[in-house]
Amino acid sequence: MSNIYDEDTFFEKYHQMSRSQLGLAGAGEWQTLRQLMPDFTDKTVLDLGCGYGWHCKYAAEHHARAVIGIDLSAKMLAKAQQLNPDEKITYRQGDIATVAFPPATFDVVFSSLAFHYLPDWPQLVAQVKRYLKPGGTFLFSVEHPVFTAAGKQQWDYNDDGSIRDFPVDNYFYEGQREADFLGETVQKYHRSLTTYLETLLQAGFKLNHVVEPQPPQEMLELPEMADEMRRPMMLIISCQKLG
Repeated sequence: MSNIYDEDTFFEKYHQMSRSQLGLAGAGEWQTLRQLMPDFTDKTVLDLGCGYGWHCKYAAEHHARAVIGIDLSAKMLAKAQQLNPDEKITYRQGDIATVAFPPATFDVVFSSLAFHYLPDWPQLVAQVKRYLKPGGTFLFSVEHPVFTAAGKQQWDYNDDGSIRDFPVDNYFYEGQREADFLGETVQKYHRSLTTYLETLLQAGFKLNHVVEPQPPQEMLELPEMADEMRRPMMLIISCQKLG
C-alpha cells in the first residue's frame, strides 16, 4: 500500500514546502480555514488524508474527545507520529476512498487537499454521510476547479519570464488530469464546482460555507503568494448532515 508520497525524491521535495516545515502557519489558506473550524469540544473527529497530522493535533488541542487520522502514505504517518503525537489521536494507514466505519461514528469529518486525488466523488460523499452523526460537520478543502481544469496547474509565461495568465480549459470535461507538482507528474481528478456542491446537496447535506481562500496580508510580501491573488487555487466547503 503506497503512493507517490512514499517515493523518496518526491517526499523530500514535499518535506521542504512551507506547509511541511511550518505546519498550519505555513499554509496560505489556514487563516480562512481556522474561522470555519467547528467547536471540537468532546467531539469524535475523522481526518481523511491527514498528512503530517497538523489538523489532528489542532482538534486534539481544542478538546476533541478522540481523533482518527487516515492516510495512504506510510512516510506521512511516520511524520505525523513524530511531529504531532497525542494520546487522543490514532493514526492509521488506509485508502480514504474505501475506509469504512460503523454508521454515525463521527461528529466531525475533515479533510485538507486530498479529495482531488479521488476518482469517485459521489461515493466518497455517500460514505462520509454514513459514518457522520446526524447534525455532524463535514468540512474540507480541495484544489479549486479553476486550478484543476486544464490539468498541468502551471502558469503561462511571456517571453521575458513574467506571468501571462493561468490556463483554464476543458472545464466541463471532468475526470483524470496529470498535474506538474514539485517537478513530478501527479495524477489528480478535476470536477466542476457544480459537481462538488450538487453532490453534497443531493446527498442530504446543508451547505454552511463555500469559500475561496486568499493568502493573508502578511504573506503577500512573498512573490509566490502575491501571484495567488490572480486566480483561485483552493476551495473550502463546510456542510452539515441533515437528519
